[in-house]
Amino acid sequence: MTSPATYQFGDRAVRRLGYGAMQLAGPGVFGPPRDRDVALAVLREAIASGIDHIDTSDFYGPHITNQLIREALHPYPDNLTIVTKIGARRGPDASWNPAFTPEALTAAVHDNLRNLGVDALDVVNLRLMFGIHGPAEGSLAAPLTVLADLQRQGLVRQIGLSNVTARQIAEARAIADIVCVQNHYNLAHRDDDALIDALAADGIAYVPFFPLGGFSPLQSAVLDDVAASLGATAMQTALAWLLHRAPNILLIPGTSSPAHLRENLAAGALRLPAAAIAALDAIAAPA
Repeated sequence: MTSPATYQFGDRAVRRLGYGAMQLAGPGVFGPPRDRDVALAVLREAIASGIDHIDTSDFYGPHITNQLIREALHPYPDNLTIVTKIGARRGPDASWNPAFTPEALTAAVHDNLRNLGVDALDVVNLRLMFGIHGPAEGSLAAPLTVLADLQRQGLVRQIGLSNVTARQIAEARAIADIVCVQNHYNLAHRDDDALIDALAADGIAYVPFFPLGGFSPLQSAVLDDVAASLGATAMQTALAWLLHRAPNILLIPGTSSPAHLRENLAAGALRLPAAAIAALDAIAAPA
């Protein structure tokens, strides 16, 4: 079965298979990359391969990934959409700390502008930190109002949300136009199934983080068997399933390896027969 190759992401259409820059920073997403030249090569190959959607944040490193993106790609192609996120700050011990005050949010936007070398940010996701391992309820009105004001100033073109619940999305949409939601979702972690479909109906992109399991890579005998039957890797198959899952899903698998980048991109051409989809769907089904 085939899936659409592009999706309308706010005011422009992007290819559904993009690139996440998080792994370009050092271990634990902190400090410089092991090999700066390879990191720059990965970014340049991503663009040369047709990727037009890069996900990043100035708290990756911190500052490292945005500086690499600027060094590798500036001046940026006209069709490139760079999505960043604010709402957290890294401690000197590499900790991830909430940064929701108006001053912290405003500083984060200016940090992103400076390190990316742009006058306005294409998309900024407000990343909520109410939950440690996933979304938790709590009002986002105060920080989102700050971000919406920065949008009115022309520093932010479009706004998205990350690590949020359906209730928070509804609250946000009463304050600002929301073009994307970025939550934890993959073949085995499917808490957002209903949310994805609701967002698709409203034309809002859904961008799963940890699409391949994140720090705990997906492991499934069923996934391995389906991948073998397709002549693909398990990770390619998991990405192909996400592309099939809903037309509004945009993927941002990350890597610091050119070879792994090419492997991820090949998932966009992988076609899943109905039997494979049924087997993969069942992985997350209740026992």
